[in-house]
Amino acid sequence: MIEADFPLLSLTIFIPLLGAILVGSIHNIKLAKQVALFIVFLSLLLTLYVLILFDAEKDGFQLVERYDWISVLNIEYLIGVDGISVLFLPATALLTLTTMLAAWNTVSHSSRFHFSLLLALEAVSIGIFCALDTVLFFLFWELTLPPFFFLIGLWGIGSHRRSAAMKYILFMLSGGVTLLLAIIILATNHATQTGGQIPDDLTFSLPVLLSTPLPHDLQELVFLLLLFGFAVKSPLVPLHTWLPTVAMEGPTHIVAILVGLKLGIYGILRFAMPLAPMAAIEFSWILSVIGAFTLIYGALIALQQTNLRRLLAYASISHVGLVMVGIASLTIQGFQGAIFQLLNFTLVASSLMLIAGFIQHRLGSTEAIHLGGLAKVMPKLTAFYFLFALASIGVPGTSGFPAELLMIIGAISAHSILGVAALSGAILGAAYMLSYIRRAFLGPIAQSAVKQVIDIQPREMILLLIPALLILGFGFYPDYIFNINQIASKEWLSRLTIISP
Repeated sequence: MIEADFPLLSLTIFIPLLGAILVGSIHNIKLAKQVALFIVFLSLLLTLYVLILFDAEKDGFQLVERYDWISVLNIEYLIGVDGISVLFLPATALLTLTTMLAAWNTVSHSSRFHFSLLLALEAVSIGIFCALDTVLFFLFWELTLPPFFFLIGLWGIGSHRRSAAMKYILFMLSGGVTLLLAIIILATNHATQTGGQIPDDLTFSLPVLLSTPLPHDLQELVFLLLLFGFAVKSPLVPLHTWLPTVAMEGPTHIVAILVGLKLGIYGILRFAMPLAPMAAIEFSWILSVIGAFTLIYGALIALQQTNLRRLLAYASISHVGLVMVGIASLTIQGFQGAIFQLLNFTLVASSLMLIAGFIQHRLGSTEAIHLGGLAKVMPKLTAFYFLFALASIGVPGTSGFPAELLMIIGAISAHSILGVAALSGAILGAAYMLSYIRRAFLGPIAQSAVKQVIDIQPREMILLLIPALLILGFGFYPDYIFNINQIASKEWLSRLTIISP
C-alpha cells in the first residue's frame, strides 16, 4: 500500500458532507442551490485530481490514509483506491452533478433539504468506493439509506412514493444484516487464525483480511452472506422488485442515481469474491445461473413494458445480469468488461432515466400511448435518447460496445451456454430499446399535448452533453479505461486462480 502525503481522499468524502450541512443552514434558497452546485463541481475536480495522481503502473492500493477510530476493536479509518475503484470517484461526482442540474427547477418544496441530501449521498457513496476497513465500508453503506428514504418519500412523483421508500429501506436493511454478520465472521476468524484473543486481535482491515486464511466451510458461509447482501442492492433476480417500484414512484433523478451507481456489484467484486476465493470459484456456476437468468428475465419483462421508466428499470436489471455473467466467467476479458459496464451505468443508464424525467415533467407521463411523434417536436432530446439507447445496446462507436464485447467473449470462453445467454440478452436489449423508440418518438403525433411540448433547454442539454461526449470518447478510445484497471484486474483474477483448490 502506498500511503498518502496529503488527505486528498478524505477531502473528496468530507467536502460534500460539510457542504450538505452548509447548504442546509443557508436560508436563501437561491444561494443555497448555488453553493450546492459549487460544492459538487469542486468535488468533481478533486476526484479528477485523484485520478491524475493515481499511478496505473503500480499494483495495490494508493493514496492510503490510516487513522485509529475504535481502538478497542482495532477498527480504523482506512481508505485508499486501486485500479478497480479509482474511476468510480469521478463517475459518482459527475452523476451527482448531472442529477443536481436535472432537479434544479423541478424540486418545488424543501429544496435546501433536497440538495443537502444529494451532497450527503455523494459523500457516503464515494466513501464506499474508498473504504478499506470493512466496518467503515459498512458504515458508509448504511448511511446511503437515510438520504434515499427521504429523497424517494418526500419528492417522489407517484401516489405510493412513501410505500416505495419503505420497501427500498426494508430490502436494504435485510441485506445489511447478512453483510454485518459476514464482517464479524471475518474479523473473528483472523483472531483465531493468528492465535490471538477476542477482541484484542480482531481486525477489519481489508488488506489484512485478504492475506488471512479462511477455512473452506467459513468461505462458503461468508461468500453466501456477502452475495445475498450485495445482490439485494445490485439488484439481482429475485431480489429486484424494489427497483421497478421505486422507478415508478420515486423522482426520476434519484432513480437515475440508483441505476447509475451499482454499489452491490462493486461489493461483490471488492469483498465477496476476493475474501472467499475458493467459494467464489466453487459457486461460480451459481453466479452464472443467477446472472443469465437475471439477464434474460429482465430483458423479456422490459420487452413487455409500455412505460419508459419501468422499461429502463428492467433494462438496468437485465444489464446487471450481463455484468454478473462477465464476472462469473472468471476471465480477464469478462472482468474488465464488467468494470467498464459499471462505469457505463453512470453514463448511459442514468442519462436515459434523466431523459425519462424530462418527458415526465413536460407531459406528465412516460406511457407510450400518451407519446408518439416526439422526434418532430423534441428533435434534440430524441437525438440524445437515440445515442444513449445505442450505447445501451452496445453499438460500435459507443462505450457500450467494448464493454459488452469483452463480457460476451469472457462468457463464451467460460462456457458456450453463457455465451448464448449473453448474446440473447444483447438481441433482446436491442428489441425493447428500438421498439419503444418506434412507439414513442417516431410516427404521427397522436396527442395534442405533444404538439405543444418544448424541447430540452440549454441547462438540460449541457447535463446530457457531458455523458454523451464521454460515451463517444470511451467508445473510440476504450484503452484509457482498460489501462487504468488492467493491473488491478490481473491481481484480482490471480487471487482467485492461485488460492483456488
